[in-house]
Amino acid sequence: MTVAVWLVLAASGFALANGGFGNQSLFDRLVSGNPEVPGEAQTALELLDEASDSGPAVTALLEGVDPADPALAALVTAAGEDLAGVDGVQTVLHPYALGPDDPRGQAYVSSGGDAVAVVAVPAEDAPTEGTEELVTRLETLVADVSDEVPGASGEVGGIDQVVEAITGQVEEDLRGGELIALPLSLAVMVFVFGGFLAAGIPIVGAVASVAGALASLLGFSYLVDIDSSVVSILTVLGLGLSIDYGLLIVSRYREEARRPEADLPPAPPATGRRHRHSAAEQRTDALRRTMSTAGRTVMFSGITVALSLSGLLLFEASILRAVGAAGLSVVLVALLVALTLVPALLALGGTRLLRPGLLRRVPGLGRLSTAFGDVPPPTGFFSALAGWTQRRPWLVAVGVAVVLGALTVPAAGLTLRSSGVELLPEGHPQRELFQTLGEDFPALSGGDVTVVLGSTDEAVVADLVERAGGVEGVEQVRPPREQGGLTVVDVDVEGDDASSARALEVTGELRALDVGEQTWVTGQAASLEDFTESLVEDAPLAVGVVVAATFVLLFLMTGSLLIPAKALVLNVLSLGASFGVLVLVFQEGYGEGLLAFTSTGGIEAFIPPLVLALGFGLAMDYEVFLLARIKELRDSGMGNDEAVAAGLQRSGRIITSAALIIVIVFAGFVTGQLLIIKQTGVALATAVAIDATLVRILLVPATMTLLGEWNWWAPAPLRRLHDRFGITE
Repeated sequence: MTVAVWLVLAASGFALANGGFGNQSLFDRLVSGNPEVPGEAQTALELLDEASDSGPAVTALLEGVDPADPALAALVTAAGEDLAGVDGVQTVLHPYALGPDDPRGQAYVSSGGDAVAVVAVPAEDAPTEGTEELVTRLETLVADVSDEVPGASGEVGGIDQVVEAITGQVEEDLRGGELIALPLSLAVMVFVFGGFLAAGIPIVGAVASVAGALASLLGFSYLVDIDSSVVSILTVLGLGLSIDYGLLIVSRYREEARRPEADLPPAPPATGRRHRHSAAEQRTDALRRTMSTAGRTVMFSGITVALSLSGLLLFEASILRAVGAAGLSVVLVALLVALTLVPALLALGGTRLLRPGLLRRVPGLGRLSTAFGDVPPPTGFFSALAGWTQRRPWLVAVGVAVVLGALTVPAAGLTLRSSGVELLPEGHPQRELFQTLGEDFPALSGGDVTVVLGSTDEAVVADLVERAGGVEGVEQVRPPREQGGLTVVDVDVEGDDASSARALEVTGELRALDVGEQTWVTGQAASLEDFTESLVEDAPLAVGVVVAATFVLLFLMTGSLLIPAKALVLNVLSLGASFGVLVLVFQEGYGEGLLAFTSTGGIEAFIPPLVLALGFGLAMDYEVFLLARIKELRDSGMGNDEAVAAGLQRSGRIITSAALIIVIVFAGFVTGQLLIIKQTGVALATAVAIDATLVRILLVPATMTLLGEWNWWAPAPLRRLHDRFGITE
């Protein structure tokens, strides 16, 4: 029944997310743009929006043409007259609309004289059908010119088309990433479990989790704006967590089911006589023990990831709040899948899950699969590694810390950016169109920085223009224009980067100008400055809440004060190293050729808090996996060092396998085209790889050996508190 219910829920989730019930699909509801926070830049945009009676312009760019060509002029003029008749169109502008002698028409001719632009502006209240018809007719114009003018080509685009391109790329990257991640993850688990049946259970759970994640994101899109990049990131999170949790539960079940009957409690007497457990009873008992141990670990892990994401709710930025709220629902779905669907599949699997798989029967592969399988022997590679570490803990601890510190150093030069069409891959038609407009049609592109003046007084406007022109780094101040009782002044900054360090400096200088009237400064650099200030203000509270909550949770789990403190410090080290790698690859450009991207000279502004939250949660995920096993052995009577070595031996394979799968999942999405997804994928894959190798397998055993019995220290009042409220099986 449980499996049947999940089958219906998963099918419904995929159908809902793709508009299968006649609803709007998730991908049609996504948004894209600069990260928004309340502030001067956002206020200016809202004022301009209120003062405008027009919608986003749509532009047809015709390249490889001679503006004086009569055939071209005839085609464009006829198209302009046709466009003017489309419902909701407010204005149509092109080189031939104002007459041959009007110099204003030159704004629609490229600086090189080999391209023209046709700009159609719809009214603010234009019907959707009219806007779509507008785009269709402009595309027809491009096709006609391409057919009738030798060497001509063209493209139609605008803000709405860029957003559509980004959301479409998200959907494509998501599907492509899944096509890479799921088969490779299945291959790893087939190797770990030695067969397809046991390996397939976490994959089935992951598919159900993805369906639930997409459906929950659709629901949240009606409450908050969901940025297009959020879908890929949170879907990957749900996919990775579900596979991790499924791997842990299936592995523990197989371990429990294979325990000798002598190690099991006796079955309840049926007729006053003791009797041996039946096979079915043994499997049922094994599943119960699995859920009381591994199930408890999964619950702890899910709570830690949820706590990390909840910190994003304390930021002012809408995109971070959306990730936090939607991410909590994704984690909840992954937990429900792990705690209900996976056990149900284990129960249905019966004895077939416990038999050696086909891989184990293949010569050579069988021995290798057994050596790296899910159920480890009492001693092996990880216990030997722990023993080696425990004999030289200072060397290992200092050596790993130096390596992580060296990787962290580049993070000190982190530069934040707020990119626009640069998010799309090079060569994308929309990116090419906007870059051409910016370079060859300067009058048609907005300024790098925009000053909105709350007055139309000529003397005040003249004073603003003169003083703005004197700001260092300003290339030119464009002629001011009036808009709904406001004056708008566009400013071009030296260079061609609207969110560069120079643009940030100019933004600060313009905001400091006092012309006797209220001014608001907006633009990419202004939005980035407001976003950064908001992050700095909100980060202490968000980090403090997450750290405190995680500390309390780990204390309730372990009864120790030092273990939570140590875990937090080690997580900072691994996250710092991942940020250093992120800067080296995407800011310094060392991975451009390998990852097929062009560096923008910085990291997208909302990536650091996002990676911090997700990376912290995933790091605590593996910390819980390891600590739960060590604590279990410690409670059974083992000493500290013995419990650490045995705990690493029993959990090392699963932690390594789970981390490898997470890395594969994130790496699968790095192959996508969107820059934001690449940056997030590389940062999180690096964080997980570092955490599961250098930190969990080397640094944790080394530090726990150095601390010895102090690992489990807590003041007497807190020990009594843990005895009363601590979370046990």
